[in-house]
Amino acid sequence: MKSKILLLTIISIVTLISCKQNRTSVHLAKEIVRKQPKVVSYTMENTKMWLKQNATDSSKIEIVTAINRTDRANLSKLDSLVIPSDFDGDVVYYLPFPLQVDYLKDVAKVLIFSYPTQTFGAYKNGVLTYSGPTNMGRKKDKTPLGLFFTNWKAEKTTSTFDDEWELKWNFNIENKLGVGFHEYSLPGLPFSHSCLRLLEKDAKFLYEWADEWILDDKEEIKVKGTPVIVFGNYTYDEPKPWLQLIKNPKIISISVDEIEKQTTPFLKEILEQQKIREDFTETATK
Repeated sequence: MKSKILLLTIISIVTLISCKQNRTSVHLAKEIVRKQPKVVSYTMENTKMWLKQNATDSSKIEIVTAINRTDRANLSKLDSLVIPSDFDGDVVYYLPFPLQVDYLKDVAKVLIFSYPTQTFGAYKNGVLTYSGPTNMGRKKDKTPLGLFFTNWKAEKTTSTFDDEWELKWNFNIENKLGVGFHEYSLPGLPFSHSCLRLLEKDAKFLYEWADEWILDDKEEIKVKGTPVIVFGNYTYDEPKPWLQLIKNPKIISISVDEIEKQTTPFLKEILEQQKIREDFTETATK
């Protein structure tokens, strides 16, 4: 009898230690070390002149392409570029999403696309884990707004608009309309046929980061994927919003209050679907 009591005591202690370690791991996972630039200000520079001096500097190219919402192939096609005065920070400091949103602390994952700023932010329990530029739907083929969930994904697929268009690292969010985020050319403005274009490295990250849906035997949705929110409107007939950074570096920053405003209408459904996934995962592992 004493040996049984001793064994149960040991198991309880081990379980308690394990739980504490798990909580610690979760806490540590939220702590992301970032390098902040000393100064955040911008100037407008001639593209050819700037590239002549910096074309081989990959870290600068990464930041400049993000700020100008373009990719390396299209960078040289722009007449001028918005250039930061200080390149010493991580790319998230040159993009508008807030680094932490406590309102989202109970949301395991959510991917948010801002139409006005042409950027996205991936949050995990309210902490910005990844951010980058995007080129969304053009004026006559606007990207739909609202709450979506990631569905199926494919490393390589063809567009529903043109079967000659090859889409890499594609993750569908609206199955009937064929809308998804994927790698494709970023000319530096909303230019797609409603999809959300990304840099290749960003598309690869989100491809692995987000969760696919889970279907039952009848091909009906059993568990939805990662929530995706698309919000805001782009001013197509006005200069690109990020050009205003030269006058005011915070002019297009997205506030914590704005994120809360955009997510509040969908929070209940997001948490409900999250619970369904958690219950399914727990049952599947038993």
